[in-house]
Amino acid sequence: MISDLNAAAELIGEADEKEGSDLLDESISQLEEMEKVLSELEIQSLLGDEADSRNALVSINPGAGGVESQDWAQILLRMYLRWAERRGFVTEMLDFQPAEEAGIKSATFAVEGEYAYGYLKAESGVHRLVRISPYDASSRRHTSFASLFAYPEVKKDVEVEIEEKDLRIDTFRSSGAGGQHVNVTDSAVRITHIPTSIVVTCQNERSQHKNRATAMRILRARLYELRKREKMEEIAKTQPEKKEIAWGSQIRSYVMQPYRMVKDHRTGFESGNVDAVLDGDIDGFIQAFLYFEGKVSGN
Repeated sequence: MISDLNAAAELIGEADEKEGSDLLDESISQLEEMEKVLSELEIQSLLGDEADSRNALVSINPGAGGVESQDWAQILLRMYLRWAERRGFVTEMLDFQPAEEAGIKSATFAVEGEYAYGYLKAESGVHRLVRISPYDASSRRHTSFASLFAYPEVKKDVEVEIEEKDLRIDTFRSSGAGGQHVNVTDSAVRITHIPTSIVVTCQNERSQHKNRATAMRILRARLYELRKREKMEEIAKTQPEKKEIAWGSQIRSYVMQPYRMVKDHRTGFESGNVDAVLDGDIDGFIQAFLYFEGKVSGN
């Protein structure tokens, strides 16, 4: 690409005004593409953990606050699905539980693509929304919270020890918004990993066997991430000078009233284009976090 740009620069000097203008426009376009590729390579250089290149499993849950938080959780779900679509990633909904009035009770989905987990780990934490509530007859401003956690998909060649005696498996009837799609058999599965108290549910499929397989897939990813985090905490104890990136803390605010701004509280990165962010334009936030994390860890 660099040789093409050098050749174009020589031709611009020899071409007439129209041809020169066309060559200049093409060269600018190539430069912008090159800048995008180099930026992507730079970001990937920060993704050095063994799990970063893997697919991701993502769970979104509303916080306290009823319909407001449930609606916010669904807005976040759409944002991340749109982001994945923009990047050409493939998504698969593993478990989706709609709320009664609006929004969702929870959602878990897989994101398949190069460095999917490496990017999405930057989004783990609590997301805060401030807006005039569409569910408030008095049009008051409300603050809502929802959490997102990303886990690396565990490859088949990676051993995650799960003993049958450590599992409590319950089956129950799938819930839903009502109507013909509600399953009338006990096909939904809830798996509790007793030693860690991790609970995973799946009720998307009509088959209990498929729901159990999906729930185990999610459980393996969560246990892998837990073990990985425990190792990181052990290392951190021996290196107290390094700051900790807290999991589960409030990471970002999306303010729609009285002003419009999305701000990441870890990095200070912000955007005034709230609509674009909620439509999946979050790469700037992800990149800022990866740079920040690299500085904190000394990379």
